Amino acid sequence: MSPHANGRRTARRTAAAGVPLALVAALVAAGPAAGAPSGEARVVRTATLGDIPLGAFSNRLLPGTVDNDRGVDLGGIGSDIYPAGRKGEFWTVTDRGPNGQIKVDGTKRRTFPVPGFDPAIVKIRVSGKTVKVLDAIPVTTSSGKPVTGLSNQAGRDEAPYGYNALTPLSYNPNGLDTEGIVRAADGSFWLVDEYGPSLVHVSARGKVLTRYVPKGLNLTGAGYPVVEALPSVLLHRKINRGFEGLAQLPGGDLVLAVQSPLSLPDTAAGEASRTTRLLRFSPKKKAVTAEYAYRFDPVNVVDPSEDDTSELKISSVVAVGGDRLLVEERTDKAARLQVVRLDRCSNIVGSAWDKDSTSPSLEQLADPAASGVPVLAKKLVVDLGKVAGVPGKIEGVARVDRDTLALINDNDFGMTDGSGAFDADGRLVDSGVETTVTYVRLPRGL
Repeated sequence: MSPHANGRRTARRTAAAGVPLALVAALVAAGPAAGAPSGEARVVRTATLGDIPLGAFSNRLLPGTVDNDRGVDLGGIGSDIYPAGRKGEFWTVTDRGPNGQIKVDGTKRRTFPVPGFDPAIVKIRVSGKTVKVLDAIPVTTSSGKPVTGLSNQAGRDEAPYGYNALTPLSYNPNGLDTEGIVRAADGSFWLVDEYGPSLVHVSARGKVLTRYVPKGLNLTGAGYPVVEALPSVLLHRKINRGFEGLAQLPGGDLVLAVQSPLSLPDTAAGEASRTTRLLRFSPKKKAVTAEYAYRFDPVNVVDPSEDDTSELKISSVVAVGGDRLLVEERTDKAARLQVVRLDRCSNIVGSAWDKDSTSPSLEQLADPAASGVPVLAKKLVVDLGKVAGVPGKIEGVARVDRDTLALINDNDFGMTDGSGAFDADGRLVDSGVETTVTYVRLPRGL
């Protein structure tokens, strides 16, 4: 980070200390992409979230939960974005909080520098070049305690450590790594989580009503109802690659996207595969009613600078009318948006491909369609990697109007991996990456 950026960040933090939650500062914002032809997608607005100390933010929601924020600011709200009704207003959700990886004796350990952080639903308004926080709702257990973002189960999830990867932390079965968000007609929220992976129904004030997990997960000790209602094949999700995208169809059904191919039958198969899964869940039936095979484009098509297939991910899915869905394929540096139609003939729920005993597995098939798998047909809408002004690591997409999308990036709370993430005093060495909402105008409507 440049000295100028560091000075600007320090000034913002000083201004933000002790102020009301909704007060955030304006940062530098880009205008429309210069010289973009009228027939191409272009950026028409960029707005940035200013710095709010994470301790102040968290303790206003749940007093006493964060005793030391280590210089970290509110971030990570770019895990998803969903229209809140009024023009320029959106619901967003944080992920599990500041986290990173540090090698100790040659082995990577997962760090949680602010272990008291609690995932939150954050309502924002895009106003000019500024993203303002309007409201925030902590995600809590049935009794109102923080769920935290800590790993759930030993042997399945990464062992949690403190900021320098030297102090072990306790697992927490309540912990959620929240990613996607939609709001139901009754004011409640639906979230998806990477750990289980799980679908989480949350009240309008943030209490977990039910967490739906794969059959056979055997998650015990949670302070809210846990129901095994999802296919057991999801037990093979890759670590940190559970559910990432969530959409709400016009009739109320939900679509959940597995971020990456399952590790089925093993890690190597998942790393090499380009086939992941979408699931359709009925809130009325409280059950999965359909499952679909989704095929990524080759990684060097999505991101010409990348040759590692395991970097392919789905981070956002958006309903765009009827059974049509906008799907974001991405790496950390580039993204492409595709449209698919969830037709009945593509449903593989209950088939051989929905079982982990099938060999070869869906993930092992070099050409699933040639093997008789009804892979979803897709059509490219926009290659965001070719749109000037779109930042990296876009994790949330929302539809603003017929031909405009709002994109939000995940800035990882300004964290980086490695032992240099914190200084000698245990304070964050900020990456300088800010949370940004970017409006993109498409050349034709969805």
